Amino acid sequence: MKTMNTVLPGPVAPELLHRMDAYWRAANYVSVGQLYLYDNPLLKKPLELSHVKPLVVGHWGTTPGQNFIYVHLNRVIKKYDLDMFYVAGPGHGGPALVGNTYLEGTYSEIYPDISQDEAGLRKLRHVLTVFGDVLAVLDELEPEEMTMS
Repeated sequence: MKTMNTVLPGPVAPELLHRMDAYWRAANYVSVGQLYLYDNPLLKKPLELSHVKPLVVGHWGTTPGQNFIYVHLNRVIKKYDLDMFYVAGPGHGGPALVGNTYLEGTYSEIYPDISQDEAGLRKLRHVLTVFGDVLAVLDELEPEEMTMS
């Protein structure tokens, strides 16, 4: 494992910053879609009321900040070859964590029926809508309580 300086040398390279921003925006999009959309995950057609969830489970407030932390931690983890955990919660962080693990592909490894394509993204929209699935509010639940049935 590499040792880490307490101060990062210089600014982030423009290309890396561009990729991190694109990832952050994608994570925000996947996360907000979990909260508000039932269907039309890629917005290929004009948004209709039937595409929008009538009841929102969770809230948007913490999501962009958690996605921001996630992308920057990934940069530091890769740069310094770190072994670490990102601990989030308790709170309304479910959409952020699910969104990031979906983008990375690890969510689909654990839940292969949520594939890395439009159909999987459509199914991901339903994950936060039923109590007992992955929750928008992550608190003191045991891991087996947070898994999909």
